[in-house]
Amino acid sequence: MGAQFLFIFSTRLTTAANAIFLQYTAPIYVLTFGVWFLGERPRRIDWITMVVIFAGMMLFFGEDLTFEGRYGNLAAILGGVALAAMIVCTRAQKDSHPAQIFLVGSCLGGLFGLPSVIQEIWGLTDVAIIAYLGIFQTGLASALYSIAIRQVPALESNLILMLEPVLNPLWVFLVIGESPASLALLGGAVVLGAIAARAIVGARRTDV
Repeated sequence: MGAQFLFIFSTRLTTAANAIFLQYTAPIYVLTFGVWFLGERPRRIDWITMVVIFAGMMLFFGEDLTFEGRYGNLAAILGGVALAAMIVCTRAQKDSHPAQIFLVGSCLGGLFGLPSVIQEIWGLTDVAIIAYLGIFQTGLASALYSIAIRQVPALESNLILMLEPVLNPLWVFLVIGESPASLALLGGAVVLGAIAARAIVGARRTDV
């Protein structure tokens, strides 16, 4: 809940590019939390992958990254910390039921946002959009992540999650036909390549 709230708050005070990029600094905090609380130490391939991904993200967002909106930037950084904490906590529950964390967080988020919900006037389109986001974008994604985190180390799962912002222009292109800029395409290719290479290396080591 904290990561989502801070992300929404940060987008009101800084650019969307800043908010996304700074929240996805979460792997830095996952590295620290993972060593302290999980005993999962990063390997050389993890460091290399993370550096390449951040380089790709900087190309991806390009000129949209700014130094403006310091409070929004701070909220986005804190959102990255909250995201890292969520990843580490769910990984810590790998032998139990990681989905419980998402359930508790969703219930708390619902209670926290209830006053705002009551004040709004909802149309059928609004209800449909919220239902879709709740069922698929949040609910199904959380369920699938709860399954994956039981098998994948915290840092690796976080690196894979960084596919989300990179794939966003693809969905935009498919739905409304808006073509991404050249730098965005290059940055996205770098991120996708780094994550694919990391996944292949991880799979080979598992087989061995």
